[in-house]
Amino acid sequence: MADDLAASGPGPNRIDAHVGARVRLHRKMRGLSQEALAQRLGLTFQQVQKYERGAHRISASKLYEIARALEVPVAALFDGAPGPGPTDADSRLKGTVERLMLEDGGAELAELYPRIRSPDVRRALVRMVRAVVEGQALP
Repeated sequence: MADDLAASGPGPNRIDAHVGARVRLHRKMRGLSQEALAQRLGLTFQQVQKYERGAHRISASKLYEIARALEVPVAALFDGAPGPGPTDADSRLKGTVERLMLEDGGAELAELYPRIRSPDVRRALVRMVRAVVEGQALP
């Protein structure tokens, strides 16, 4: 099982990379820069970068401090971690939402969309975004 979770060659361990990505997600969701999180933890921003990339493993005590600084349970930094078993629709949706939140403007888009009152406008917006993604010309 340990081999299943290890990196498949050079580079970060899959779990380390996953935890680092979750640190990044929660940091961005809190509107914190790497510098601000580093300051809260008594680290350099370069060390936070290395944690977020999975290039450096996070010790248990530092993981606890990071979770406290981000105001999340430690378990939240492992949510969706690779492991045995199939992924279900909920975890795929959660991953999609997390990727949206990491994109520039994604959090703002996620915040504004539910405030669109008209179902017709919502459908039109979705059609427009789909057309842009598919590379089609807009009507």
